[in-house]
Amino acid sequence: MRPVHSALAVLVAAVWGLNFVVIEVGLDHFPPLLFSALRFLVAAVPAVFLVRRPGVALRWIVLVGLLLGVAKFGLVFTGMHLGMPAGLTSLVLQVQAVFTALLAVVFLRERLGPWRYAGMAVALGGIGVAAYDQGASGPMTAFLMVVGAAAFWGLANVVTRRAAPPDALSWMVWVSLVPPLPLFALSLLVEGPEAGLAALRGLDPAGVGTIVFVAWIATVFGFGAWGFLLGRYDASAVAPFSLLVPVFGMASSALLLGEEFTPLSWAAAALLVGGVALTSLTVRAPRSAPASACACGPERGPRPDPDEATGSRPVVPSASSACSPTGHPSGAQGRVRGTQAGTDAR
Repeated sequence: MRPVHSALAVLVAAVWGLNFVVIEVGLDHFPPLLFSALRFLVAAVPAVFLVRRPGVALRWIVLVGLLLGVAKFGLVFTGMHLGMPAGLTSLVLQVQAVFTALLAVVFLRERLGPWRYAGMAVALGGIGVAAYDQGASGPMTAFLMVVGAAAFWGLANVVTRRAAPPDALSWMVWVSLVPPLPLFALSLLVEGPEAGLAALRGLDPAGVGTIVFVAWIATVFGFGAWGFLLGRYDASAVAPFSLLVPVFGMASSALLLGEEFTPLSWAAAALLVGGVALTSLTVRAPRSAPASACACGPERGPRPDPDEATGSRPVVPSASSACSPTGHPSGAQGRVRGTQAGTDAR
């Protein structure tokens, strides 16, 4: 990669890592479900009027919007609200790579080699260490919510790969249109109208700033830049930068929030990051794959969707290598320009 593009990849990872700290601050101003709803509303409007609809069937947009926006982020925001630390959240969410790979075996019939199974075992060992450490110092319910969020993220990654949207930015913007109404409804039912009205009446510059950051900086800029990189380089060149997200997340939470990490936390971090690296970075396309496209599964790409207006779909790489970090999953491509797909990680 060109140095300027490597710097851009590091910047995106830093933004996505810092985003966990911003969410922590935002939760002091908003109830979690309301905060998540506002995040997606601001990310979608007015951006939806500035980008074209991605060339995929509407059902894929709705499904990923529900899996990613409502289930994944609803659980993440609620888990952090209940006491899951920002830095630990940025780390534990990376187990989505394991869920993505396992779900790709079930739904996409991908084959996993011994190194990837070894990576999953190492990553799950890191989750076990993190769970033990969190159980001794914080609420286990919050921890389990974040693990559940990672599972929904993995499922959203697999569905995104099946949909194969051609552009990461327009895909993320249109997906962001789905969560606001369900999340607003859940907020009214779970958090109550009084809590939401109190938060909106007490809106201050800090609260507005958190919404702007998570919506426009982390989502629109982050996924736009990530899609730009995936459009110019192999996924194998871009994906390693995603491992910097928990590094920036843990460092920024320690510096800005005073979050402390125990020796067990660092052990969990080493196991998780190492396991995710093995799971995500050892994927090779079959030798028979065309030079202009990445492999989709062991022998064939996704079947054309009858609902597609275009009647065809680009081939995308392995689901486990197509995940953006943070919070943010994304599909990826080879060097074929314009074949970009992504879903928001944070």
